[in-house]
Amino acid sequence: MPYERFTGENAAMLLIDHQVGTMSWAKSIPFEELKRNALMLAKTAKILKIPVVLTSSMEEYAQGPLLSELEAILPDEFAARVKRLGIVNAMEDENFAAAVRATGRKKLIIAGVTNDVCTVYPALSLVSDGYEVQVVADAGASPSKFGDDMALRRMEKNGATLTSTNQVIAELAGNWATPEGTQIVSEVVMPALQG
Repeated sequence: MPYERFTGENAAMLLIDHQVGTMSWAKSIPFEELKRNALMLAKTAKILKIPVVLTSSMEEYAQGPLLSELEAILPDEFAARVKRLGIVNAMEDENFAAAVRATGRKKLIIAGVTNDVCTVYPALSLVSDGYEVQVVADAGASPSKFGDDMALRRMEKNGATLTSTNQVIAELAGNWATPEGTQIVSEVVMPALQG
């Protein structure tokens, strides 16, 4: 398949279940790294005006609320987040599926807090539905390294492209010398490197 770069004009971003409770169950990478990467994606999307769909599952239970920083970065998207009532595959929630379709984009960047549950099923569904999907492997994690590896292998085997936070941000920016590229370096990349 020929390569076509994901850009602010052709891609949308799906951030799935970055909730304070659920994040504490993801042990395959450190919590702070997982949180930093998810917020880097959100900040990059805001700078490049990329459509973002946020979703959460059962916020009133052990999963807890979405990261408060997401509300600060993406207030409109946070207010419009799709609150699922326990549906594991976000794409099986009609409100989430409708929000994804409403972006009008066929290139999707997905990060879910647990790769082995929150990310794998919507990624498989979206690839099956004809979307070009990049899964940001280090903006999600799993309770075990083994579980994370199995989920990532399953997604890749079924047609999703695996990427990392830095890799997808560089792809989206395309040119660090543009005003947006310069802003991403100063507000997203450098703070993370100095973090």
